[in-house]
Amino acid sequence: MAKTTDRVALNDWYVIGQISDTVIGEYRRTSLLGQAIASIRDDTGSIQVVEVSETGEYVKILPVIERYGHTWTTLGKPQKEILEIPEYDDPDRRVTLVGSVTVRASGLRIVENFLDLGHFPYVHPGVLGSEPRTEVAGYRAEIREDVDEVWATDITFHQDRAMLSATTAQDVHYLYRVHSPFVTNLYKTCPEKPDVWDVVGLFVQPLEETLCNVYAFMLVVDTQNTDVDLLHFQQLIFLQDRRILENQLPSGLPLDPTVEISIAPDVTSVQYRRWLKRRGLLFGTYQGDLP
Repeated sequence: MAKTTDRVALNDWYVIGQISDTVIGEYRRTSLLGQAIASIRDDTGSIQVVEVSETGEYVKILPVIERYGHTWTTLGKPQKEILEIPEYDDPDRRVTLVGSVTVRASGLRIVENFLDLGHFPYVHPGVLGSEPRTEVAGYRAEIREDVDEVWATDITFHQDRAMLSATTAQDVHYLYRVHSPFVTNLYKTCPEKPDVWDVVGLFVQPLEETLCNVYAFMLVVDTQNTDVDLLHFQQLIFLQDRRILENQLPSGLPLDPTVEISIAPDVTSVQYRRWLKRRGLLFGTYQGDLP
């Protein structure tokens, strides 16, 4: 696939791997938005990222930011800074980088699935929900013009095991934030310390229109479980999601509201799609009629 010409997609920051993935003296090849790229750590310890031509030549040095344990780059000129996550520097929190999972789906589908409360009891039974408690109570979702983000607030959902540290089922409070089309995080009730939020998020690397690497992270207060336990818990949840994502049709995300019918719990999805359409994003969307 050739590099996209979608300027909206190009002018953004993307994670292309964990910082630890790039080592001194060895190019790590990957792709972004259909463009082959490579990263390498130089003798000073800094990471460089370059575009790779069809003949394998390193032709253009790209901007790089190392933040939140991940390497970020862009193929264009971003209009927004990388999101701020102050919880990442909270000394009381455990930082768990979940690593990469490759998914054959649009990155926009992946983000939308992350925002979807309704699938919890059916895709993650016994953990994020269970039947017959499937109702999603009313909540608020909006495009926040001051920060150009999608937020969903006032959410409560009953979960069997909200996080690995949970010892009982409970009503869990949620807040979702979508910073850019391929970057999102959520804040939810911390079982061990209910006066703070646990934070979980996704950094999606769109390799192609319907092929992505997904990097998840967790910032939690948990004194009971090991790093490996936390890693396996989050990987289990996402691998359950991957089965659904890779079988959705159409693969791209439709922005035309007549292609897929929304129901009441989908208000965050409706605002997300409206926000993407207003931005003029095409990469990863579905442009046809009903499949």
